[in-house]
Amino acid sequence: MSSISETGVVAAVDKELFIGGKWVSASSGKTFPVLDPSTGEALCEVADASPADGVSALDAAVAAQADWANVAPRERGEILRRAYELLIKRADELALLMTLEMGKPLAESKGEITYAAEFFRWFAEEAVRIDGGFAVAPNGAGRFLVTKQPVGPCLLITPWNFPMAMGTRKIGPAVAAGCTMIIKPAAQTPLSMLALAAILAEAGLPEGVLNVLTTSDSGGVMEPLIRDGRARKLSFTGSTGVGRKLLEQCADKVLRTSMELGGNAPFLVFEDADLDAAIDGAMTAKMRNIGEACTAANRFYVQRGIVEEFSRRLTERMEALPMGRGTEEGVVVGPLIDKAAVEKVSGLVSDATGRGARVLTGGSTVDGPGNFYQATVLTDVPKDARLASEEIFGPVAPITPFDSEDEAIAAANDTEFGLVSYVYTSDLKRALRVSERLEAGMIGLNQGLVSNPAAPFGGIKQSGLGREGGTVGIDEFLETKYIAVAL
Repeated sequence: MSSISETGVVAAVDKELFIGGKWVSASSGKTFPVLDPSTGEALCEVADASPADGVSALDAAVAAQADWANVAPRERGEILRRAYELLIKRADELALLMTLEMGKPLAESKGEITYAAEFFRWFAEEAVRIDGGFAVAPNGAGRFLVTKQPVGPCLLITPWNFPMAMGTRKIGPAVAAGCTMIIKPAAQTPLSMLALAAILAEAGLPEGVLNVLTTSDSGGVMEPLIRDGRARKLSFTGSTGVGRKLLEQCADKVLRTSMELGGNAPFLVFEDADLDAAIDGAMTAKMRNIGEACTAANRFYVQRGIVEEFSRRLTERMEALPMGRGTEEGVVVGPLIDKAAVEKVSGLVSDATGRGARVLTGGSTVDGPGNFYQATVLTDVPKDARLASEEIFGPVAPITPFDSEDEAIAAANDTEFGLVSYVYTSDLKRALRVSERLEAGMIGLNQGLVSNPAAPFGGIKQSGLGREGGTVGIDEFLETKYIAVAL
């Protein structure tokens, strides 16, 4: 892409706050920069919302709630369908915008736009399938009516690693259910969300239903809204540490919560696995989004009889990955999101090698502008290495051998997290045994990608609460009401 095209897609995005259907400057007049992680240079400045702007956004959401809840489900679905079509139509320009602010290669960005759009298509169809119930009371003297209604104004907080898809995964069910909302994108990647807000307005979403706050002070802006009492739900995707703080704040007003938090995904490869498929799956599970994903394979446990061959082949694949700016043709390994991310990954690798791990490839930062770290494979990783318990969020694959099925499962479950686990085996009985024993909300059985808008996404333990996507995703934005009828 030429620099003119890059400048054009950034210039086309409104940089103000979106409140009550209007683009408005921050009340303080302040802005903050959005940086290109591949160069460290500023792409633009966007409005920096204050707590007062947050209150204005909540006022708008509350004012729009009653009328929006009464909009016919079919019309809510049609708005989502129109937004889906606009996303697909503009996938190329939206992908370039995402690559500029987040760093992932263009091909991955375009894949995310398609994935993000699918949440709108899915929930467009779910809007007209909100069900209820009718039953005779056990004593025959009355009837039970059960209906579902929108939970009310929602607060949505999205991360920087999937700046469009994590937005549509929350906005889609909220719109379908009849909820108004305030969404706060990550400060590193606000442009994709601002572009999405414009698309939803073009698709016919009424004023005040979606309000967007970009800010460099997430806690300062969002905590007052959580404690206000008028918002009735918080949906958050991000780290477990921040999630815990938000849960404490939500307890004050007993807000409904959905939490999609950290991961520490184990990737188990048994000796009877199809090794070609396991290597392909490992590359997908590890290198999707440059490893900056909560679903990324974090710990590779490979049965001892094949660990040498697996390590050799994975190393060859990782060494062959082209690195560079995400806008460059053929690049697979783009920059990490910021310097802090590079420092974290570098520290984890240094800790592991200091405890005896061997570097098969990579293991270093890259000189020059941008936040680059080499695709890395480590072997003989000891159990006490920090990266065995901490989320890596980078292109590092640590390999540890195991001998028995029980040993592999014990190692996989030895974590506070429980988002996703991956298993490769050709033995059907083992596949079912292991899948049932792994402590995770999702299992990738002989596949390295589990995310799908039509499936329930979420974890157990300290990986979160609730599910997004699938037939249950909309329930997170609905309250069940029981009406007792006497005859």
